[in-house]
Amino acid sequence: MLNLIIPTAIAGIDRGIKEHRENNDTVYDYLDGNIKVITYHNRGAFLNKGDKHPVAVAFISVIFSIIIGLVFVCTFTKKGLGALRFGLGLLLGGAFSNTYDRIKKGYVVDYIVFAKAPSVIRNIVFNIADFAIIIGALISALQ
Repeated sequence: MLNLIIPTAIAGIDRGIKEHRENNDTVYDYLDGNIKVITYHNRGAFLNKGDKHPVAVAFISVIFSIIIGLVFVCTFTKKGLGALRFGLGLLLGGAFSNTYDRIKKGYVVDYIVFAKAPSVIRNIVFNIADFAIIIGALISALQ
């Protein structure tokens, strides 16, 4: 049961922030303007790739979520896979939240910008689900 808390918490927190951002266009600055909270609709995948093919992006997102979910569930019967299960839980929570957006809204709500970072990062708008996917993928790959 504890294993289900991670993906549920990631998806729930991210969904809550996304709903708040959809109803609030206020831009917030944190850490002397280093981090900005905005509202951005990403119609594609990472860096808006595939924005001209939203149905294909949504389909791939659903398939990815199903595969990660199946692998995650398969780890429940194995001992000693706590770190892998944790990484997959992060991946699954992030994937579910972004997939939900793609299916329900036709875009993913992104909201975090590192405004004073190098341009390669400054030009990307993230959400909590994105961070969970990145960290979860790294943890899972290192197992």
